[in-house]
Amino acid sequence: MPPTRTAAQRRAEERVAYDAFLAQCPTRQLLDRIADKWVSLAVNALADGPQRYSRLSRRLASVSQKMLTQTLRNLERDGLVTRTVTPAVPVRVEYALTPLGQGLVPLMRAIKSWAEEHMDQVQHARAAYDRAEGRSAADRAGEGATARTIPG
Repeated sequence: MPPTRTAAQRRAEERVAYDAFLAQCPTRQLLDRIADKWVSLAVNALADGPQRYSRLSRRLASVSQKMLTQTLRNLERDGLVTRTVTPAVPVRVEYALTPLGQGLVPLMRAIKSWAEEHMDQVQHARAAYDRAEGRSAADRAGEGATARTIPG
């Protein structure tokens, strides 16, 4: 018969079961989801309260309809957002953060604030790096199209 464990011991063992540094850990998928720029912006926008799709679309400037729909569906699937349909003409659809989604708000706000506060420094660092690498503006225009291998 296996030894008896306390509830605290069982919870500790369950926490150890998730390790994002392990390739097969499901938390990697969650990290991938919440690291997405549209997820971050959507969570920040919904932190102000429930919003209709059209308002979110305007608030998240340049997001395509397809990407916003996909982002909201994924957040709903993960239990971070609720979608409420109210029968009316036209049909009213509102999105809101769940309590689980609300837990992300302080983190997402902090990341957004950090990015806004440090963008000048990042741009200077990028420019210095590009000068040191001899990259031209034309090279930078295609950034993201090809991967750079970093020796390690």
